[in-house]
Amino acid sequence: MEAKQVREALEQRALQAVELAKQLGAEQAEAGASHDEGLSVTVRLGQVESVERQKDRGLSVTVYMNGSKGNASTSDFSAQGVEDAVRKAVSIAGFTTADPYAGLADAKLMAQDPPDLDLYHPWALDVDAAGELALRCENAARAVDPRIENSEGATAATGAGFRIYANSHGFVGAYGTTNHSMSCSVVAKQNGLLERDYWYSVSRLADGLLTPEQVGTKAAERALRRLGARQISTRVAPVIFPPEIARGLFGHFVAAIRGTSQYRRASFLLDVAGKKIFPDFVNILEEPHLPQAMASAPFDGEGVATQRRVLVADGVVQGYVLSSYSARRLGLTTTGNAGGIHNLLVDATAGDLESLIAGCGNAFVVTELLGQGVNTVTGDYSRGAAGFWVEGGEVAYPVSEVTVAGNLSSMFDSIAAIGSDIDLRGAIRCGSVLIEGMTVAGE
Repeated sequence: MEAKQVREALEQRALQAVELAKQLGAEQAEAGASHDEGLSVTVRLGQVESVERQKDRGLSVTVYMNGSKGNASTSDFSAQGVEDAVRKAVSIAGFTTADPYAGLADAKLMAQDPPDLDLYHPWALDVDAAGELALRCENAARAVDPRIENSEGATAATGAGFRIYANSHGFVGAYGTTNHSMSCSVVAKQNGLLERDYWYSVSRLADGLLTPEQVGTKAAERALRRLGARQISTRVAPVIFPPEIARGLFGHFVAAIRGTSQYRRASFLLDVAGKKIFPDFVNILEEPHLPQAMASAPFDGEGVATQRRVLVADGVVQGYVLSSYSARRLGLTTTGNAGGIHNLLVDATAGDLESLIAGCGNAFVVTELLGQGVNTVTGDYSRGAAGFWVEGGEVAYPVSEVTVAGNLSSMFDSIAAIGSDIDLRGAIRCGSVLIEGMTVAGE
């Protein structure tokens, strides 16, 4: 089925579900429909290890009746399948407790003429071609150095899909997305000790990916540089988080200011809007309409128009990350973040990772974090880590089996610089982050 036909079929089913829900007595109703297809081929040690094909579609229906909410979903897109899902949602609403905060987002907030963000670029990739790309990637990694002893595989993948949302306000919106990737993970060996590392590239466009050779070479170089790792004694030292790790720090910030965390009073950043939690130079912007970006969206999961907004200005938090439900619980207005954030941009204040390292006397550079030791209720932060020890502004040796610990509140306040080496591969776009002092626990 052609892309246009898929989209039209999804719209038809979503609208059908909303109309039927209204006929069955729902004061409000919404439906989301999706269709996704994908291919992933993994090669290991020169042989195709796995071929995965994905083809999924689904319809989710939510109804609101007398303040109660009911939800049901189905993968059956026949007229009878849609009707059965709607009736099930209506039935469930009859057994749930009324919630005065439940319901659709306000009609006036619906996206009018949502922009085309150029997110849909399908890749006609077959199994043989994907396997060849993955093989080139792995071969490049294994050719870097004889010490690349083993491989955990290289993968070439492509995916495409459509998202449709309709509700009883009369809103219906649709857009397509694609997601293409190349990844590789290899193992290096020296003096009987093994170290592994990986690298990957992701893009909306196939032409936006790094070449297989670039990905494989980077994965191998990252594994090799970890050979000869040692422990260090426990100390307090500056810690540098490279961009692919640093974005997690801002992810914890977002989690703490989500409406759900705020109204449940389960955040270390309660009632923080209007308060300064970062240094003056920290500015964070949400920009949902970047063409071809990985987290762009013309509207959120409730049909609310996404829009550019300042989340942090001069270190001061400007607001929260809200859906319509969490906004009502807090007496606020939704920020168009039902379903998540859309391209968080963290302003750079310094050069790249190498320049941050050169500007330090002694420091610990984190290249891998282990475990789940982050508590967004208290802000306590403790993660197993590996990386490099810096002396005199230069990397001295690799480090393993240590723990980096602190509290997120003090970590945010102690940010000394944000690098210009911005990682564009996810929803949070930031460079390396230097934190003035954290506990690095080792021997």
